[in-house]
Amino acid sequence: MVKALALKINIRSCTSAFTLAELMVVVAIISVLAASILPVARITIKRAKEIELRENLRILRGAIDEYKKMVDLGQISAEFGSEGYPPDLQALVEGVEEVGKMDVKKKFLRRIPRDPMTNSTDWGMRSYQDDFDSTSWGGENVFDVYSKSEGIALDGTKYKDW
Repeated sequence: MVKALALKINIRSCTSAFTLAELMVVVAIISVLAASILPVARITIKRAKEIELRENLRILRGAIDEYKKMVDLGQISAEFGSEGYPPDLQALVEGVEEVGKMDVKKKFLRRIPRDPMTNSTDWGMRSYQDDFDSTSWGGENVFDVYSKSEGIALDGTKYKDW
C-alpha cells in the first residue's frame, strides 16, 4: 500500500537557462518602458478630469441660463432683487413652480454635478451683484459657478478661472 502511494519523481538537469546578463538587459528594458509610460498616463488622467470639469461647468451654467430665461419669459416667478437668477444651486435640483400651473415643478438638474478636481459638489459661486473675479459669494443669487481647485491646467490657466 505504501508503494502504491509513493510517487516517483524524475529529476532532470536543466541544460538551458538565462544568464545574469540577459536578465539584467530585460529588467533594464522593462524599467525604461515603465518610466516612459508613467508621465503619459498622468497627463491622460489629468486631461480626462479637465474634460469632465468643462462639461460639468457647461451643464451648470446652462441650467442657470435656462432658469434666467424662464424668469424673463414670465414662466416662473423670482424674488425681488434676485435679478432673475436662482437663489442657490439646490433650487435647480429641487425645481420651482411654474406660473399658472398647479403642482407642476420645473427641474433644471437631476443632481449637482461633481467637481472632478476637488471631488465634491461644492462649487464656487458668484452672484450678479459680486465682482466678476470675486472669490466670495454674496449670497443674493447664483449668476456663475467656478471650481474651487487651486490647480493649474495643462494649458497653464487656473481651474478656478474657467
